Amino acid sequence: MVLVGVAVVAVAIVAWNLFSSATDQTARVPVVIEDQSPENILRLAQPIERGSAETPIIIMDFSDYSCPACRQFATQVKPLLDASYVDTGLARFQYYDFPIVTNFPNSFLAARAARCADDQEAYWSYHDQLFRGQDAWSRQADAAPTFEDYAGQLGLDRNAFRSCLRSDRHAETVSANLLLARELSVNATPTIFLNTGEGRARRIEQWTNASQVGALIEEAAQRLGVSPSN
Repeated sequence: MVLVGVAVVAVAIVAWNLFSSATDQTARVPVVIEDQSPENILRLAQPIERGSAETPIIIMDFSDYSCPACRQFATQVKPLLDASYVDTGLARFQYYDFPIVTNFPNSFLAARAARCADDQEAYWSYHDQLFRGQDAWSRQADAAPTFEDYAGQLGLDRNAFRSCLRSDRHAETVSANLLLARELSVNATPTIFLNTGEGRARRIEQWTNASQVGALIEEAAQRLGVSPSN
């Protein structure tokens, strides 16, 4: 009877796994975008922005939430740039998703999770939480429950967040971000550009040094006549 009971439980687990796989609508990988014209990709590939919309100076960050170097930029460099340039109105910061799912299987879902948090106006706090918890969730077979826990910890409506995450919402936007990155020859993360509206955006190679990035921003501000608004 014990063996029969074990067999029944095993069959039930297999059946549940098959059912879950068949019914799970969670988008975990990039989706196909049929119209890949530059105009359509630019329309779909919306970044998440922080800072004044009035300044022409834009820091563009193409990052992967699973990438250790991206965590370094997000936790050590970006806060300094925010304090000195973004929060003062001198520059605007744009985050673009570049999830490399071949290396980091949870990356695409993480990018979508952050945008689900953005639906509740909590993008940047969730962005920071993803990088803080990177070592834990990036190694999990299924990070969705952890992402839902983060939403709860940050005070979001957990049911609304779960509904978003367990769907394909924002999958097209994240996928378009990937296509835009490839058009810009982004092949590693993080890739940081400085876009001043004067032509092609400048790739910043020495992004690990906030003072060097800041010097480029200050040069552009002087050249363009941009002053802090705060």
